[in-house]
Amino acid sequence: MDDTLKRLLEAEIKAEALVTQAIESREELTRQALEEARLAEDRLLARIPEIRGSFMDKTRQRIEQNISEMQRRFDERAHALRSMAEESREDAIQAAMQIILDPDLS
Repeated sequence: MDDTLKRLLEAEIKAEALVTQAIESREELTRQALEEARLAEDRLLARIPEIRGSFMDKTRQRIEQNISEMQRRFDERAHALRSMAEESREDAIQAAMQIILDPDLS
């Protein structure tokens, strides 16, 4: 019976050692996970200016593209309006010339 108690006591001691080792291992894994999370957060915080700068660059490019497109459309419209004004001017000059040359037609 002493051998049985002795083996049970040894098994209990081994089990306690395994539990202690598992707890220590769990705590170490938790500590490592927290450290990795902190490092990942630090890396993200360090990249925020880079991310913001990239976003601002892309936004600036889109704004410049929009301005260029609007300027192109404005120029096209201004050209069309100038052409129409020139045609109207020509018509007005011809009409004025007719009135001057032949006042009875009006």
